[in-house]
Amino acid sequence: MLSRVADSLYWMARYIERAENNSRILDVNLQVTLDDENTGVDGDKIDWEPILASLEDQKLFNSLYEVTNADTVCEFVTFAKENPNSIRSSVAAARENARTVREYISSEMWERINGLYLWLNSPAARQMFASSAIDFFRHVVDCSHQFHGTTAATLTHGEGWHFLQIGKYLERADSTSRILDLKYHILLPRGEEVGGNVDTIQWQAVLKSCSAFEAYRKIHTGQVTPWSVAEFILLHDSFPRSIRFCVEGVDAALHRISGCERGHFCTDAERLSGRLCSDLNFTRIADVFKIGLHEYLDGIQLRLIEISSAMHSKYCEWMEPAGGQEQQQA
Repeated sequence: MLSRVADSLYWMARYIERAENNSRILDVNLQVTLDDENTGVDGDKIDWEPILASLEDQKLFNSLYEVTNADTVCEFVTFAKENPNSIRSSVAAARENARTVREYISSEMWERINGLYLWLNSPAARQMFASSAIDFFRHVVDCSHQFHGTTAATLTHGEGWHFLQIGKYLERADSTSRILDLKYHILLPRGEEVGGNVDTIQWQAVLKSCSAFEAYRKIHTGQVTPWSVAEFILLHDSFPRSIRFCVEGVDAALHRISGCERGHFCTDAERLSGRLCSDLNFTRIADVFKIGLHEYLDGIQLRLIEISSAMHSKYCEWMEPAGGQEQQQA
């Protein structure tokens, strides 16, 4: 497969997943803030600054908006053209990558991406956002699910499919790690009681941001605890949004592309993904908390970047103008 095509497929999947993840985060935070006791300007900052911190967009946001509240943060993360990671910008980038590889993807895939792009830029999207932002974000998530389902049903599961899987799972693992770190490192107020009502609500919000609440409850029927939530989101071997599951998906796709058996490696990307898989497979949550959850998640994010860079160096480098095809990484 041409490097240009592999690169476009990889980024198309990442951008669609990024739009979905941003929608999830905003949806859940809107619901949580409806019932909290934070009021006024300071309360708005407490509620919404952590979202910007988790997305690493604070500096750009502050250059565009004077106040931090639900309206400005949702507008920035949803529609702002100046924000390359906004939902609208992400879908536009996914559509552009899809446009360059129209001959390699199915017409149904193109229709899903193009339809979402056109809707986001239509008055109907603005009207839904104004009347019910929660319904708006859930619609974006549904459209992402429809795209992934259409892709699985209409695209040959060859090399192109595997590059799509790598992009999707790398973006998902990165987003999941940021959502978990957001609660543990930033959202926890000073003096808050671990296991208290506020703490429990916030950990439930973490699960809901990953669509993990119902799956978690099928395994853990007691009180929602930080260690059980972290273990489920980090280390569960069959939940499709856990970091372990996503890294397994990346490693499997890399090996299918190269033809090398899993457990061995013939590229640097496979070596890095295999090591991360092994670490996650044999790590206990007690070991993670001993290191420090924030520090552990920071390490995971750096290793995901290393895998992405190694994969790109091996398969996706192609002749291009300086800065012409550089994509935005979270």
